[in-house]
Amino acid sequence: MARQIDSTPGAVISIVGRPNVGKSAIFNRIARERIAIVFDQPGVTRDRVAREVSACGRRFLLIDTGGLAFGDTPGAEDPLAAETRQQAALAVSDSAVCVVVVDVRAGVTPLDEEVIKRVRESGVPCVIAANKCDNPEDDQRADDFARFGLEVFAVSAEHSRGMQNLIKTLVSRLPPAKEEETKNALRVAIVGRPNAGKSSYINRLLNEDRVIVSDIPGTTRDAVDVPFTIGEGETARHYVLVDTAGIKKHTQMSKTSVDNFSLFRTEKAIEEADVVLLVMESELGPTRQDMRIANKIIEAKRACVILMNKWDIANSKGMKEKESAEALRKMMPFLSFAPLVFCSAKSGYNIRRTVDAIDAVASSVKTVMPTALLNRTLVAATKRTQAPMIGGKRLKVYYGLQVGTDPLTVRLFVNDPKLTTDAYLSYLEKNIRSRFGLEGAPLLIEPKARARKDGAMLGVEIEKLKRTSSKAEAKIARPRNKQKPVNKSKPVNKRKPKK
Repeated sequence: MARQIDSTPGAVISIVGRPNVGKSAIFNRIARERIAIVFDQPGVTRDRVAREVSACGRRFLLIDTGGLAFGDTPGAEDPLAAETRQQAALAVSDSAVCVVVVDVRAGVTPLDEEVIKRVRESGVPCVIAANKCDNPEDDQRADDFARFGLEVFAVSAEHSRGMQNLIKTLVSRLPPAKEEETKNALRVAIVGRPNAGKSSYINRLLNEDRVIVSDIPGTTRDAVDVPFTIGEGETARHYVLVDTAGIKKHTQMSKTSVDNFSLFRTEKAIEEADVVLLVMESELGPTRQDMRIANKIIEAKRACVILMNKWDIANSKGMKEKESAEALRKMMPFLSFAPLVFCSAKSGYNIRRTVDAIDAVASSVKTVMPTALLNRTLVAATKRTQAPMIGGKRLKVYYGLQVGTDPLTVRLFVNDPKLTTDAYLSYLEKNIRSRFGLEGAPLLIEPKARARKDGAMLGVEIEKLKRTSSKAEAKIARPRNKQKPVNKSKPVNKRKPKK
């Protein structure tokens, strides 16, 4: 789940251009993975979509940006056009080299000229990727863009024509790589309903406008990777924050494929995450849609932290944390293991505590439970409350063993797995969590029928556990069939055998 990050500063390649020229398609082709949403509609990409990529022996950060529109050009009427331009400008300023994508079929347009002009004014080295050269005959059209004095590459992202030459040139213009060990970054997906404050939370955490924030629902469409580091040197903690599109109700999803792509990217972000942050609005509390999203986290078996955002608004209306927490736990008992943090991305309240909660949960996922201690916990739990009778038979738990982490998995050796009930497994889970903590970490319990060949070994282990489960049981009872010791002080009458 954790991804490696390159320690070389400035190893960044950005992709810019006017709307609907194929920037996201080129991004996906270089990354060799379908990351950015590709759709035949202008303005689909808005935020900076970044991903660590390895190509030609180098690791670098690849950034896709939204389509740039100025003045009266198509796309400029988008209410988020200004924010999209700002995000693209920030991406270019951070880059070692920039790729300006154009459409050879449309030829040179005034908007292409404006984009190239602004990139050149930034002082960042750039090249032109003349996209949609699907056939060799189209390569001649790319010569029209040579007037700008930049190196032009005739490419087709759809058919992967000319992409290898483009990638080799881009990598050659990156700064020299430092021979430093790459470090694993904790991947944190931030999910929730639209307008719950997910993007605002990331911006507050980074103390910069890294992702676009708007009151318009559906502002975020892609799953946006944002590298984030706390500290310096060997003690630094590395994260990748994944801002996701708000998950809408099925009745609110548009008929286009953009919402479906966004939902797919969000679900994939949950599956790939080390920790998932479920963001909800404090004033509204958990809605049905929040519970559906929580169910996706449970199904993916991911560690979870619950963030109740916009607490400044709820607190101003007299709401208290203790009462709100109790109400939430009653409404979402299936997430009772997840830590709960009330925060405000707007005011910064408890933002630091959210990072501490993420670290604690990430540590819980890696917990190793000693076998002896785990089984003492199980023996005590089964003695305290026996399993219910089913068809005249009762479940017997012989032995428990941790067989995996992330998610934490405990295998129970029992007499018959069919006798297990969800309620009793939940009871055993609560006892294990009470003993080992495991805050925020999913715990799977897998009943398994005891094999005969394991009978002797399991019997010995069970007897040991029973003797050590309590002080009373530690005392070994005297066997009844053992002969009493002979008192040698008294004479022993020996009968003589009869003749």
